[in-house]
Amino acid sequence: MSEAALSLRGIVRRYGDADEALTVLDGADLDLAPGQMVALVAPSGAGKSTLLHIAGLLETPDQGEVFVGGQATARLDDSQRTGLRRRDIGFVYQFHHLLPEFSALENLVLPQMIAGLSKAEAKVRGRELLSYLGLGARASHRPAELSGGEQQRVAIARAVVNAPKLLLADEPTGNLDPKTADGVFDTLRALVGASGVSALIVTHNLELAGRMDRRVTLRDGKVEELA
Repeated sequence: MSEAALSLRGIVRRYGDADEALTVLDGADLDLAPGQMVALVAPSGAGKSTLLHIAGLLETPDQGEVFVGGQATARLDDSQRTGLRRRDIGFVYQFHHLLPEFSALENLVLPQMIAGLSKAEAKVRGRELLSYLGLGARASHRPAELSGGEQQRVAIARAVVNAPKLLLADEPTGNLDPKTADGVFDTLRALVGASGVSALIVTHNLELAGRMDRRVTLRDGKVEELA
C-alpha cells in the first residue's frame, strides 16, 4: 500500500488563554491516499481553515503530528517546514492571488525558478501546463485580462507546477458562478487524475463535494467521514 500523502494524528488546536481557551480541533485524525480527492464540508467556525493551515504547515498544532509523504513535521524548524511546504504542498485559495504585474506564464515560471529550475525549463513546463488546461492562448495575458474562471485555473496550475504530493484548496470555486465553478472543478479533477497529487478541498458546494472520492466533516473538533 502506498504511503499516505497526508496524515494528521491527534491534532489539537486551541486559541486564547489557558483559562478561556477555545478548542477548535480536539484529536483530529485524517489520512489522504495518493491521488485521492477529499472534500471537507463543515459549517463556518468549525475549524476547516485551521485544519487546512495545519495540514499545509502554515500553523503549528498544540498537540499531535502532521506527516507529509510519510515525513513527520513537528520537530522541523521554520526553514525546514518552508522547504517541505515549497517542495511538496500546493495551495489554492478562494481568490486567485496571482501576481498582477506578471503574465499567466510568468506566474507559473517564478515558483519553478524558486524551486531551482532554469528559466528556459520553467517556461517549457509552464506552457505545457497552460496548454493542458486550455489556456495556451492566454499565456501572455496578465490576470486583469483573464476571466474569473481563467484566473482560478492559472492559480491551480501554479499550485501544481512543481509537482507537489499534496494540494490544499480553500473554497477554490467560492467566488465563481455555478457554470464557471463547474469548469474549474473539472480542471482540478483532471489535474488530480493526471498527476496523482492528493487534494483536500474545503467547499460549501455540496454538488461538487459529492463528485469527490470522499467527504469528511468536522464535529466536536474531530474529523468524521460523511456518506
